[in-house]
Amino acid sequence: PAVERSAAAPGLRYEKAAPGDRRLGKVVTIAKSKKFRDNHGKVLLEGHRLIKDALEAGAVPQTLFFSTMGHLKLLPEAEIKRASLVKVKFEDIKTWSDLVTPQGLLGIFSKPDPAKMSYPAAQLANSLPLLLICDNIRDPGNLGTILRSAAGAGCEKVLLTKGCVDPWEPKVLRAGMGAHFRVPIVASLDWESVPTNLPAGIQVCVADNNDPDAPAGSTAAPRGAGRAGSAPASPKAPVKSSPKAAPEHEDEEGAAIPELAAQHYYEGWARAPVAVVIGGETHGLSPAALGLAASTGGKRLLIPVVPGVDSLNSATAAGIVLFEGRRQLLWMHKQEEGRHKLP
Repeated sequence: PAVERSAAAPGLRYEKAAPGDRRLGKVVTIAKSKKFRDNHGKVLLEGHRLIKDALEAGAVPQTLFFSTMGHLKLLPEAEIKRASLVKVKFEDIKTWSDLVTPQGLLGIFSKPDPAKMSYPAAQLANSLPLLLICDNIRDPGNLGTILRSAAGAGCEKVLLTKGCVDPWEPKVLRAGMGAHFRVPIVASLDWESVPTNLPAGIQVCVADNNDPDAPAGSTAAPRGAGRAGSAPASPKAPVKSSPKAAPEHEDEEGAAIPELAAQHYYEGWARAPVAVVIGGETHGLSPAALGLAASTGGKRLLIPVVPGVDSLNSATAAGIVLFEGRRQLLWMHKQEEGRHKLP
């Protein structure tokens, strides 16, 4: 296909896609197949906002598909010069688009490496020693929303275990609204490698919707469903709210699940550095998550809900706990600053 120069931006060279251009088929494959994304190190981004955020954070564009030159004008010229620019019919973009109202702009990017990204200065300036660990978050919309909360609360890093949906799936990217390029995300970790991605001396807490004071055998014994991440617990062994960590009990498969000291999420728990584990709606927290929390002296953070209400959505629970963690860390920082100012 012939390469043309843009009259609006003479420095930009682009080509027009011929019918049946093989690159167009690749777009659909990248969108639909995690295996393809992983093997080829590519992700697909759609729409101005996401692509602009990615470019500003230093993500490397390979190919940008656009329907009109106006779309390219909204992007930083120096950055998009590095990519192959391909003009395609809007109808074609509509065919592959994952959006309800396609914008006419799609980009194939190298899969971002959190170690090489330059996250926004304002984000870094407001970052706190607060980390998030996502465990068994299978719903793309929930994971994207959780990543937005993590970026909004100033999390230093987000770790995703192997039980989570791929963060680079189109639905997660859409729900994340650019959070993928504001906070480092380390995905597909097994529990053995989680501690190596955490700062030394960290305390790991888990979010829960259980009321430790509810009678045994009531809804206090979590079923794992929608518990903002809870582990299967036996009705005979309700969560202990004593300050000392309680002994272990066994789950249905006979594996020992450590019990953690429980407290309400608004009581003090955020001592720097701290990590919060959020579990998925269906599978809840892994016993490994509870084991890690127990080994670091972490707490089970309870979000009390009105009796009869089953539980909170995991993304809502993440927002509540992360912003409370932020409030506590900032308050502690303020107290320390006050002490330093005293004569």
